[in-house]
Amino acid sequence: MKRYLKRYHLVLFVALVLAIAGWRCRSVMLVPKAVLVLGGAEERERYAAQLAKQYPELPVWVSSGSPAWYAELIFSNAGVARDRLHLDYRAVDTVTNFTTLVGDLQASGVDSVYLVTSKHHMPRARLVGEIVLGSRGIAVKPIVVPSVNPPAEPPPKTLRDTGRALFWLTTGRTCAAGDVHHTSTSNPSGGHCQLNGVLQKIDTNYRGEASDR
Repeated sequence: MKRYLKRYHLVLFVALVLAIAGWRCRSVMLVPKAVLVLGGAEERERYAAQLAKQYPELPVWVSSGSPAWYAELIFSNAGVARDRLHLDYRAVDTVTNFTTLVGDLQASGVDSVYLVTSKHHMPRARLVGEIVLGSRGIAVKPIVVPSVNPPAEPPPKTLRDTGRALFWLTTGRTCAAGDVHHTSTSNPSGGHCQLNGVLQKIDTNYRGEASDR
């Protein structure tokens, strides 16, 4: 049985690596259908506003960014019409940035996005996005926002959120604060968040080393 489980996990890991490699190859020639901005720093929204100005046909989705009135001001000053802007405040961290919006993006016919976030945050955000959005056929093209002396993100945070994204695929649970239930395709009924103990240990060991949750 142990040998079988090891083989199963190896096959699952290889399949995930191949899937991510495929998504990244696709993103090279990709012309995205929307802009997705992750909240956490005002400069991300300002950068996205300039990007939206360059692509006037693209809708813009902002996940848990600045207060609505201020976000609207940023985009308005860049000449971006309000009807292009979708402000959503359900996300509480990086994983839920994607799980709260994947259904809305899919329902809107979006099959690819420009992912806008800070340089230090992009590796983790991109990986989580490729898993969550990729599960619905939505490709990700990263747009890095420059930042001065960005804090380094510890590898365990990426490992943690990769695990959470995979857990969401099979259970519909994100293991976020309050265990917010955002339905996945694989299991719409959800499930108990068995990862909480592991996540708490990682958060305790690495809290404060980077600004993004």
